[in-house]
Amino acid sequence: MKLRKFLLLVVTVGCLNQLSAQNLNIIPEPFHVAKGTGVFQFPKSIAIDAPSSANEVADQIAKQLKTVTGKTISFTKNAPSITLDIIKDDVIGNEGYTLNVNATGILISANTNAGLFYGWQTVQQILPAAIYANKMQNNIQWQLPYVSIIDKPRFGWRGMMLDVSRHFFSKADVKVFIDDMARYKYNRFHWHLTDDQGWRIEIKSLPKLTSVGAWRADRKGKWMNITTPAINEPKTYGGFYTQEDIKEVVAYAKSKFIEVIPEIDVPGHSMAMNTAYPELSTTPNYPYQVNAGDEFMDWEGMNGHPTAMIDNSLDPSNEKVYEYLDKIMGEIAPLFPYEYIHMGGDENAKNNWEKSPNVQALMKKEGLKDQMEVQSYFVRRMQKIINSKGKKMMGWDEILQGGLTGDAVVMSWQGTKGGIEAAKQGHKVVMSPNDYNYIDYYQGEVTAEGKVYRGLRMKTTYGFEPVPAGIDPSLILGNQANQWTEQLQTMRKVQYMTWPRGMAVAETSWSPAEKKNWNSFAKKVESQFEKLDAADVIYARSMYDPIVTTQLNTKGEYIVKMEGEVDGLSIYYTIDDQMPNQYSDLYTTPFVLPEDVLSVRIITYRDGKQIGKFLNIPMASLKSRAKKIL
Repeated sequence: MKLRKFLLLVVTVGCLNQLSAQNLNIIPEPFHVAKGTGVFQFPKSIAIDAPSSANEVADQIAKQLKTVTGKTISFTKNAPSITLDIIKDDVIGNEGYTLNVNATGILISANTNAGLFYGWQTVQQILPAAIYANKMQNNIQWQLPYVSIIDKPRFGWRGMMLDVSRHFFSKADVKVFIDDMARYKYNRFHWHLTDDQGWRIEIKSLPKLTSVGAWRADRKGKWMNITTPAINEPKTYGGFYTQEDIKEVVAYAKSKFIEVIPEIDVPGHSMAMNTAYPELSTTPNYPYQVNAGDEFMDWEGMNGHPTAMIDNSLDPSNEKVYEYLDKIMGEIAPLFPYEYIHMGGDENAKNNWEKSPNVQALMKKEGLKDQMEVQSYFVRRMQKIINSKGKKMMGWDEILQGGLTGDAVVMSWQGTKGGIEAAKQGHKVVMSPNDYNYIDYYQGEVTAEGKVYRGLRMKTTYGFEPVPAGIDPSLILGNQANQWTEQLQTMRKVQYMTWPRGMAVAETSWSPAEKKNWNSFAKKVESQFEKLDAADVIYARSMYDPIVTTQLNTKGEYIVKMEGEVDGLSIYYTIDDQMPNQYSDLYTTPFVLPEDVLSVRIITYRDGKQIGKFLNIPMASLKSRAKKIL
């Protein structure tokens, strides 16, 4: 069905009005929406008509509807309530779909099953929030408005990364993460499987990677602020996935039309690997143990480069390193059908390489003039191994150091500069800049949420444009959010940090740039909270907390400014250590803090009801964030 024919079909809905999906609260924003007059209500018995090639999608729809509605579900071509149709339409591409809801029912048309699946995700967002519950829901009017939608994604790579090394997450947890991704049309799951704090994937030819490398001493408390374990302390915290576990998760993700990209982070971030096989490091006699969250790196180091106080890098001059990596990639490649394997390559401290006579000999032999070229040598060897397994290599932007060849893809995390450089060299790029897409950063007022490296408000995340000016758009594969878990020990905490900021990345990744509008998006996010509640997803409401900044004027006085991230907030505050409420001072303009104030206490209301959390910001914190007025 071509676009022209579809638009003719749309007219049958009735009196159609163009509108943004904000009125329907669809995230990510569709390519085109037209709303009709009237509603379709599911009958007592729901019939689904689908071609045999779409059975997998039809079965998922049937199972979900039966669970939450309790209605009888049948598969028939006679008067179906839901019709799935495989078509040929160049306009919507491989993942696009058209959706038409009218008096006859719901019609989802697409070129592929993936498109049908994404169409169903949109239908769910239009249905009552109870559709996301995992049990029978009573007294619900199962209806949705007449509407016609043409939709297709802007980018083919719409990714989200989960770090399972810093803290191990069960197979069931990972499936929850995938479920949450699928709801907002993500299609790439980047699985960070190895790091200094644990090796999480079974490699049968190298069993110590998991028998030793997957376990560390148990520690609680704030990351990098804990005591270093004794070498002989029991190593009881951790876990790993068997190869059968991996196959199960990959298949589960595939059922949600999500491809899985494994990451084996080398040559740096290899403390767990060095603990299992110390001979792979440049300091093989060191008494290694898997890092438990205690500090072992100077991240600024020499001239801004990280310096390892304990060697967490592989030895690039040791042939055994490449033999082991060949074994690892040989076992990993068959487990992950997708075309890419991520080699990491980031934050590699080179101070131990510099002191190694063997690395110096390698440099002389290979004509490598500095440690950047040693890094490039390692990356090229790694790329050759990955290519030999029938895969393409991907890495963080540090793989550009010393030069990059072949079809390697760069994932740009240190802002967009690495992505820009890679694209200029003709390499494909996935944008995942830390200043926009690192969703482990605290998302509201730091004194209420706790500092995690730096802050990142959802409005900033939403403002990201993945295609830099002057760069060939065809080289930008897409956009990705990264969820690092140094501070996150449970899936509930992961969810809290991921949502709703993950919706902002989803809309940037899927929707046309010209369709994005922060105010409309913020309203849609609020409507999604009811859906997340129904799905039993924990999420942050930090968007309701004001952004509090200070300035130091020429008189040495501190001026406080408060700004709402979303519209319609009334901000009340006290400076006398009393609890604020709607009868406290209403913030209207920046004010000077009196000398004797100990803290500013803040709360937000909307329409007479408290909506934000209570904030208690000490004077020391207010002073520390001050910028001087010149």
